[in-house]
Amino acid sequence: MTASPTPAEPSDQELVRRTQAGDPGAFDQLVLRYESRMRVTIYGVLLNHEDTEDALVETFFKAYRNLASFQGKSEFSTWLYRIAKNTALNALRKLRRRPQGVVPLEGEEAFNEGHLFIDESLSSDTRRQLENKELQNKLNECLALLSEDHRTVVTLFDIQELSHAEIAKIMGCSEGTVRSRLFYAHKQLQSQLQRYLRSQ
Repeated sequence: MTASPTPAEPSDQELVRRTQAGDPGAFDQLVLRYESRMRVTIYGVLLNHEDTEDALVETFFKAYRNLASFQGKSEFSTWLYRIAKNTALNALRKLRRRPQGVVPLEGEEAFNEGHLFIDESLSSDTRRQLENKELQNKLNECLALLSEDHRTVVTLFDIQELSHAEIAKIMGCSEGTVRSRLFYAHKQLQSQLQRYLRSQ
């Protein structure tokens, strides 16, 4: 799960140590290393671009503020994913108190850092690309029907390609719970999408 630095780049552990020693530039490198992953993870919960960006900034602010107490008992990436997940869930609770609620994004704005399951670049055919966009929008609608916990495990497993064990550490639950949530979420998504595809 840890981002793999090139031979010339310092490890997460080294950057954490340097940040704790008072080097803010080291934390900047950690932000650059994990910004895209955290954005996708947060969006998987919030399904809204503007709120995702706000939660992303808050995630790294919390990480920086609390890094002095990070003792390395887990991977830095696991610790950061956990902060991102909790920040997104807290933001979602606040959004639910808004009259408008959360509005899923559509088209090219959805999952800017990597569309769920569908790669629109695979086909240069305009009609096929439009069909893919329509399917992606429908998938976003289906994701919005899942609970935040189920959306989170789908994002971490299917987008971030994390293992059940890694997700369990981030979610603070057992691997069995992760597998159960994934099974339910995939079953719900498959059912909704099959219903949509049959209607086309």
